[in-house]
Amino acid sequence: MQIRNDNMKLINDFFKKEDGAVTVDWVVLTAAVIGIGMLVLIPIAYSSTSSSQVIASDIASQAVGYKR
Repeated sequence: MQIRNDNMKLINDFFKKEDGAVTVDWVVLTAAVIGIGMLVLIPIAYSSTSSSQVIASDIASQAVGYKR
């Protein structure tokens, strides 16, 4: 029974400690910022790809040289 009480004390002490809590907060905040950034930038990347394809096809269809 003594071993169980020692283990319970270790577990309770572990959960009561707040060392490293700031690190966990920063990791969560950083992950949230990266996730939001990806949510914003992915649609922009896809729309810019389609826009650049339209511009490229328009440029490719232009005649080369001088008109006389």
